Amino acid sequence: MLSVLLTESTGMDHLEQCDLLEGEVERFAVLVEAASPSLPVPSCPGWTVDDLTLHLGSVHRWAEHLVRVRASTRIPSSEMGLEEGPVNGEWIRRGGTALVRTLRATDPATSMWAWGSDQHVRFWSRRQLHETLVHRFDLELSEGERPSVPAHLAADTIDEFLDNLAAAEYFSPAVARLRGDGESILFRATDTGNAWRVGLHQDRFDVRTGESSATASLSGPAATLSLVLYRRLSLAGTDLDVQGRRDLVDFWIANSALE
Repeated sequence: MLSVLLTESTGMDHLEQCDLLEGEVERFAVLVEAASPSLPVPSCPGWTVDDLTLHLGSVHRWAEHLVRVRASTRIPSSEMGLEEGPVNGEWIRRGGTALVRTLRATDPATSMWAWGSDQHVRFWSRRQLHETLVHRFDLELSEGERPSVPAHLAADTIDEFLDNLAAAEYFSPAVARLRGDGESILFRATDTGNAWRVGLHQDRFDVRTGESSATASLSGPAATLSLVLYRRLSLAGTDLDVQGRRDLVDFWIANSALE
């Protein structure tokens, strides 16, 4: 059974997300051009920069096709005849530019298939922004850099992640383990004021926005909180504040990654 999701957007609209996505595509392309294709990407175990670039460029092209044809059901990328490379910064720009152009030209309220909770075009502008942003983090971390992101955008990354997590169970099977006996975890972004309370139940988890009491809490700047929840940084290596049951926070992080 899927979770009950009672969340609200952190405020960005479709066109703003498209503008931010365009910027993240360019940042990713520049980083790719400066990196060795064989450089390992520690935050994506087993992948190199070349693997990560192929993944993101393929996802951009897949999403663009889905939006352009207003897909009513999932279409496998293998049926789309997508451009395969050569995989480099320019290839990323071509795919990302086409995606942004298609998204901008489409009414965000148009109904279509999406793997997450919002079955409209606007799902894809938000999802592809955060997909690209997080993989930009991956490239920066592989070069030993600490990623940076505006606090409001990091908060939206968390909000979108929690909003769609239950629906990711079919490709991230560990999500099915996020169950409990009424325990709860509060995630708090101290620099934006956003907070999300996850409740663990025997047949589901639910997510509600706003401050409330919880069995455990994890608090700190939105950017660091986002990096930890996406498993790009280890909790142990940050100054995030844990209150209550640390094992519950560790349990959540261990089983909530998008794969």
